[in-house]
Amino acid sequence: MNTSFRAFLVEKREDSFSAGVQELTMDDLPAGDVLIRVAYSSVNYKDGLASIPNGRIVRSYPFIPGIDLVGRVVESTDSRFQPGDEVIVTSYELGVSHFGGFSEYARVPAGWIVPLPKGLSMKEAMAIGTAGFTAALSVQRLQELGVRPDKGPVLVTGATGGVGSTAVAILAKLGYEVVASTGKVSEHQYLKQLGAKEILGREEVTDTSRPLQKERWAAAVDPVGGKTLAYLLSSVQYGGSVAVSGLTGGTDLQTTVFPFILRGVNLLGIDSVYCPMDVRVNLWNRLAGELKPAGLLESIGQEISLEELPRTLSAILQGEVRGRTIVRL
Repeated sequence: MNTSFRAFLVEKREDSFSAGVQELTMDDLPAGDVLIRVAYSSVNYKDGLASIPNGRIVRSYPFIPGIDLVGRVVESTDSRFQPGDEVIVTSYELGVSHFGGFSEYARVPAGWIVPLPKGLSMKEAMAIGTAGFTAALSVQRLQELGVRPDKGPVLVTGATGGVGSTAVAILAKLGYEVVASTGKVSEHQYLKQLGAKEILGREEVTDTSRPLQKERWAAAVDPVGGKTLAYLLSSVQYGGSVAVSGLTGGTDLQTTVFPFILRGVNLLGIDSVYCPMDVRVNLWNRLAGELKPAGLLESIGQEISLEELPRTLSAILQGEVRGRTIVRL
């Protein structure tokens, strides 16, 4: 089988860089156990970094970005997967050191694959993608630490982004009082539609003037980091938890031990890249059921074609993308 197909390819040489749709053949794909006809991918911040020459994501060129994909199995050397099976692949080395989802075909290791659960369409799976999975993993960890709806409000920072939007919708569906933080005044109505009861400006969640502030939040979902994370640690309630998964607000964290030794605050690191497969499969099944966000395709997901990728990749690096962007292959 040497079918030609389209893919978004980035190429870097000593004196030039290019990114665009090209025609490839099966011989161009890396080795792997399972060949997948990709139906959809999605756009994440990491994909934006992979599309620029100094993004420090791609390790060798030429390369196909895209850390998410969903599609149907075409060929498989692994007995767990048969032609026609609908499958999800996110994280691991996909779109980082292994050709990713911005391609009509992908060949991947069988150990990276999750069967598409019943109750979730392929398009819905990519409206969730890595960002939505990270949001769900954050919520699940908070639940494991005893954060229930009756404990008080949960703050979601960076709330118009992929992780934030999905977290707001999931928490609201589960009955939590959700407070959303954003620097985009124009998106307040969008966040209310997702289920946010209150919206705070970005400046309200970056106050680091005191090591301990008034106890306000039962918990927080934070894909921002930096000063925002420092504020959250100082203002979460006694015994509360903060689930951090991102760094759009910076990598430094200036805080004290006081939230931990005086209020028993829990700082939860959320990593979806190497999340164990048993946890991954269970959580995808939850996302097809009780965690499936309301209005997933109507409000959170927006669809584009492969040719529209460059504009969206640039926009996500500028913080101009709302919710989740699905790439139709």
